[in-house]
Amino acid sequence: MANIVSDVICTFCGTLCDDLEIELSDDGRKIKEVYHACAIGAEKFLHSQAEDRITRPRMQDDDGNWTEVSYEEAAKYTAKILCDAKKPLMYGWSSTSCEAQSVGHEIAEAVGGMVDNTATVCHGSSLIAVQDVGIPSCTLGEAMNRADRVVFWGCNPAHAHPRHMSRYSVYPRGFFTGKGSKSRKVVVVDPRKTDTASLADAHLQLEQGRDYELLSAFRVAFRGEKLPDFVAGIPKDQIYEAADLLKSGRFVIIYFGMGVTQSLGKNHNIDIAIGLTRDLNDYTKAAIMPMRGHYNVTGSGEVLGWQFGFPFCVDLSRGVARYNPGETSSNDLLIRDEVDAVFVLGSDPGAHFPISSVKKIAQLPSVAIDPHLTPTTAVCKLHVPVAFVGVEVGGCCYRMDNVPIESRKVVDPPEGMLTDQEFLTMVLGEVRKNKGV
Repeated sequence: MANIVSDVICTFCGTLCDDLEIELSDDGRKIKEVYHACAIGAEKFLHSQAEDRITRPRMQDDDGNWTEVSYEEAAKYTAKILCDAKKPLMYGWSSTSCEAQSVGHEIAEAVGGMVDNTATVCHGSSLIAVQDVGIPSCTLGEAMNRADRVVFWGCNPAHAHPRHMSRYSVYPRGFFTGKGSKSRKVVVVDPRKTDTASLADAHLQLEQGRDYELLSAFRVAFRGEKLPDFVAGIPKDQIYEAADLLKSGRFVIIYFGMGVTQSLGKNHNIDIAIGLTRDLNDYTKAAIMPMRGHYNVTGSGEVLGWQFGFPFCVDLSRGVARYNPGETSSNDLLIRDEVDAVFVLGSDPGAHFPISSVKKIAQLPSVAIDPHLTPTTAVCKLHVPVAFVGVEVGGCCYRMDNVPIESRKVVDPPEGMLTDQEFLTMVLGEVRKNKGV
């Protein structure tokens, strides 16, 4: 009889698939096979079993040589650089549990740090837009059961969220969508011919960076008013046809990604996309949802929100929480030389930030807390490996639709390895000693 663990949460992307089955060795210590996951999710579980995995903290000297240190030494170094800094940047938080995030934010408050998560380079503009105008949204379960018109705008779930279409958006048979994909019409708006676009009933291949104009044109088309011959490179007849297709549905769900949030217009694109969704509600039921990337970037915004009142770009250096994206966001702070220490957890800015920002991280006292070897761990002075959340330790995570889901521990981490929360608790203790609290 195989040793199977059922109903496991996949902590890779914001879809947080909760139907995985993990086959373990007879002694329950090793993962043998992962069932129902996408290729990326399965690799996360299997990668945790790598024989060459780093299992102890390491310090890097000026010549690039690494020396193993204890977790106690790592915690003291981390606490010291944060306490000595006038304005430390504490970035990431999107690939760890809400419990660990909460402890990390306590550290930030104690040292007067800048707390920012990966939304700053992805869906931060969505959060700004929601603060501006609100959002008519729903859960993924409601979309699966009801939506017969599905729009993917500036996103490519076939690659970025591989099971999204099969679990929630296109193929599943819902309560009111009993024929699965035959019950739905799919519209993709993307300047590229993506794999998602190849599955669509209609692909509007707009000109790069012209999302705002096309969103405005849809709002005009909904009212049957006159459009110019082309908008954003799309013929007006194609816009009218797509608008009528959406208006004829019983329930429209619009999923949008970084193709809209990080192109020209940014949060104003999302403002008008939300306005378009509200317009659609004059004719049918419609909702809109961001396609969040990291498995708990949504949770990071939630925890920051209930601790400090803001979802990202939080400045605690003055003793009270401030929030001003563009001033208090990570890249702006690094480029302006306003931070004097860097703490990274649950993300990889070395792979995603501009090279000028990465060079600044390499020059500053820095710590990277990550179970993986990444470009960020390569440039930081201290690398602290920790257990994988959702594999070797459980914890609360928020799905892209703001539904909290409790991830599960499947196997034990390597002997002596700490979790994010345990290491952060050690650092918090050292910070309090240094501060005399």
